[in-house]
Amino acid sequence: MEPLFSQLQQRLESTPPRSVNLPGVSLRESAVLVPLFVREGQPHVLFTKRPETLRQHPGQISFPGGGREPDDATPLHTALRETREELGIAPERVEVLGRLDELPTITEYLIVPYVGVIPSDGVYERSRDEVEEVIEVPLAHLLDMSHQRTERRRVFQQDRDVYFYDFGRHVIWGATAQIVRNLLHVAHDLPAVAALRKT
Repeated sequence: MEPLFSQLQQRLESTPPRSVNLPGVSLRESAVLVPLFVREGQPHVLFTKRPETLRQHPGQISFPGGGREPDDATPLHTALRETREELGIAPERVEVLGRLDELPTITEYLIVPYVGVIPSDGVYERSRDEVEEVIEVPLAHLLDMSHQRTERRRVFQQDRDVYFYDFGRHVIWGATAQIVRNLLHVAHDLPAVAALRKT
């Protein structure tokens, strides 16, 4: 396994993810996969852009995922099912490294994010109903502070930092950016990440 992914797996295994507890708030369960892969020696993160025609979050940058269905035994099953549906990547082709902190959204979902390694061949059978564009972002780009910014906004009756990552004409923000931030926080002092920052 790529050294970064091996180090990240060990870190995730030793860092219990935080659960959400919002008394009196009913949230629908959902899950996403944070897909990682290596291309030409460089680790990348895969995102999808939602079509403008969708009812929820049209045009936003997201990770493959969605609401938990009755047949999904666990949130991980949800994340892997949605990844197959959106990108055509079979569950057995995903090497799951671990889980990040749960995240509530203002649209009343509870997101359980999983980190997984996908094939690096760049072959996707995307669902045109759910995915307008596949976006592959080098991890080094997300680590570069010049591509990050923060705004203060009102969320769940509290003032919170909202994070943004710029990648060309794309802006990654909202829950997706928070998941990216959580991933980078978990990985920030790994030797392979330190090496990336120097490149």
